[in-house]
Amino acid sequence: MNTVTIIVGLGLLFYILTCWAVIDIAYKDFSSLPVKAAWGFTALIPFIGVVIYLIFGYRKGARREKIKESENNV
Repeated sequence: MNTVTIIVGLGLLFYILTCWAVIDIAYKDFSSLPVKAAWGFTALIPFIGVVIYLIFGYRKGARREKIKESENNV
């Protein structure tokens, strides 16, 4: 395997992870809109943004389906 293949593969991996993180942020309900926007901009930082989101932000927001279920149970 040559160096170009490895670099392109890693770039593609980080691109897919970034797309997944942005979609995940869009579906989650954070405490406020500025917080959601901040996580969105953080995820768009090349290479390191996705890692920061996965470590610190992934568990912060709640999925919208879970919020609707908890409201219906009350």
